Amino acid sequence: MQELSGLNAPASPPASLPKHFFRREYANLVALLSRRIGVHHIEAIEDAVQSALMTALEQWGHSGAPGNPSAWLYRVAHRRVLDELRGAARRRAIISEQSDRVEASEAPLEVSFEQELPDDLLRMLFVCCDPQIPAASQLVFSLKVLCGFDVREIALRLFLSEANVYKKLSRARQRLHAMGKEGWDVAGNQQNDRLPTVHHVLYLLFTEGYLSSHAEQAIRRELCAEAIRLATLLTAHRIGQESTSRALRALMHLHMARLGSRQDETGALLLLEEQERSLWDQSEIQEGLKWLAASAEGETFSRYHAEAAIAAEHCLAPSFKDTRWHRVAELYELLEHVSPSPLHRLNRAIATAEWKGAQAGLAVLKGVEPPTWLAGSYLWSAAQSDLLRRAGEKEKARERALTAMKTAPNDAIRQLLKKRLMPPFH
Repeated sequence: MQELSGLNAPASPPASLPKHFFRREYANLVALLSRRIGVHHIEAIEDAVQSALMTALEQWGHSGAPGNPSAWLYRVAHRRVLDELRGAARRRAIISEQSDRVEASEAPLEVSFEQELPDDLLRMLFVCCDPQIPAASQLVFSLKVLCGFDVREIALRLFLSEANVYKKLSRARQRLHAMGKEGWDVAGNQQNDRLPTVHHVLYLLFTEGYLSSHAEQAIRRELCAEAIRLATLLTAHRIGQESTSRALRALMHLHMARLGSRQDETGALLLLEEQERSLWDQSEIQEGLKWLAASAEGETFSRYHAEAAIAAEHCLAPSFKDTRWHRVAELYELLEHVSPSPLHRLNRAIATAEWKGAQAGLAVLKGVEPPTWLAGSYLWSAAQSDLLRRAGEKEKARERALTAMKTAPNDAIRQLLKKRLMPPFH
């Protein structure tokens, strides 16, 4: 299959179209064509959609976008995927089944087409999370197909090599190809089984937007908005009307509230204590608190409940200093129990340092041996450097700071680390 460099190139449509139009259309078209033609033809569908988008970029840049750009893209992608399928005799039955739709697709799409999209996108997300696809491949494929991540972004976000990402994409496509047409039909009990992976994919999508691994963009608001859009579809659907989906929405809204204050006028990232709290979006905070309250129904307590509660503590604190750091540390400890991860221990150490001092924070990390994926990440080195600096161990702190900056994924994060970790040594 023709591999994309993500949808970063088509992320700037003509001025007459919404920003990031192409990224969203990619997901819409893949979902629609997967239902109409068959998810087992996913490779041909991906290639046809990408080809249609590239053609649109070339043509619309000169002549402007058509009156119904979504319909235009659908017609072009539909034709191209059918042309691809005509090349194999064993697919002629599908061509016969689809041929009557080619002429109909010349006309502008019916209103019902737009009404199909939410269900198609949601269904495609559940299809991507088929348990017969290895768990890591489910995540990689969902982020690639429905979210428009490129291979580099996926590799950084999931702590994988790019070669490994390609392998996982290949495994997912092979499984979908083997499914046949029935792969699109996800029964109610299957939806329940796949829901945790769907949550994880949406969480990763929002996280990539909130603090991006992209080389030139530290914050990608459109990815956060897309994650909230998909989470909104999920919580409106029968399958998502449960506490964990609601907690995930709460977490997204509470983080979204602070997004506008996380960069200065030059685009540099700001530390939490530097952010102007008057810029925080109170409507997003109230939406997050509403969903957090709704998530309390039932007996389930997930990682998203804990993380949303932590985000709420930050949003409700009158200042950085007056944050209830003891409560934040307790919530991170609770998070460790429901979702064990050395990253949660790391965050608990930082919160404990704000509460009881740097030595207490270092004590939380005492004896912890980070796994390889975390030991090689800037996150581990940065946290250690900060705690060591505050504890007065300047040389060790400087060593960790240099390591953190060397492994940072982009310059914005690198500059943030320098501001936080390096000033004491100048």
